[in-house]
Amino acid sequence: MSTDKASDPATSTSAPGVTARPFGFSDLVDALVTGWQTFRTLPAASMAYAGVFALVGLVLLAVVGYLGLSPMALPVSGGFLLVGPALLTGFFRLAASAADARKARLPDAFTAFARAPAGLWLVASLCAFLFLIWITDAAVLYAMMIGSEHLPYELPWLIRLERRVIAFELWSSLMGSVLAFTIFAISAFSVPLLHEGRADFVQAVLASVRAVFGSFLTGIAWGLILTGGTLLAILMLPLFVVLFPVLAYASFALYRRVFPLENSKVG
Repeated sequence: MSTDKASDPATSTSAPGVTARPFGFSDLVDALVTGWQTFRTLPAASMAYAGVFALVGLVLLAVVGYLGLSPMALPVSGGFLLVGPALLTGFFRLAASAADARKARLPDAFTAFARAPAGLWLVASLCAFLFLIWITDAAVLYAMMIGSEHLPYELPWLIRLERRVIAFELWSSLMGSVLAFTIFAISAFSVPLLHEGRADFVQAVLASVRAVFGSFLTGIAWGLILTGGTLLAILMLPLFVVLFPVLAYASFALYRRVFPLENSKVG
């Protein structure tokens, strides 16, 4: 358990309706351990739910390769970081079922997603909007730096490490990182707050942003862990059905540390 300043109420940050505790690196470790333990208690439902999104990702990446736009694979994969937060509510329902010693079933995850509150759909819409901006900008950059050359999933262009391809990946990653951090700050804690009905849309977003900036270095580290883990899982899709649920459950565990239920306030 964390023993750093995360437990000091005097240093807490707040938004209307909820109060956040600062979180430290030990909290991140504890959250990851909890995420793995939760996954181990309900592997079948977790892998099945994640498998749906892995299949969608596989189709998208296959289309990118078929069209000869293989350098776009990284931007498309990175774009998942912008919409991924909206998909977590299903994992949160599964985690709650496990915590209550109830049998977690795959339909429960889809039911939670379908019955998400309006505020959560607003977050999802914002994520989708930023994803469209990201893909549009990446496509424009691709046209300017690489052009119309057909580049399917073949080793030669990877082996040659063409300067224009490397430059495209670097610049597109830089652009995407700005949008990804924006979404992370907005959604890291607002999604579970909305899922549990502890705040409305504005309260949840304010609480999430203040919590992230209130523990800025730790928040950056957590964002990098989520980004690196998710990209690795997408680019090595068999890992996705394990790694993505673990990170989802870890996110929920960290949320419960930062916004403990006993600190709820009525706004």
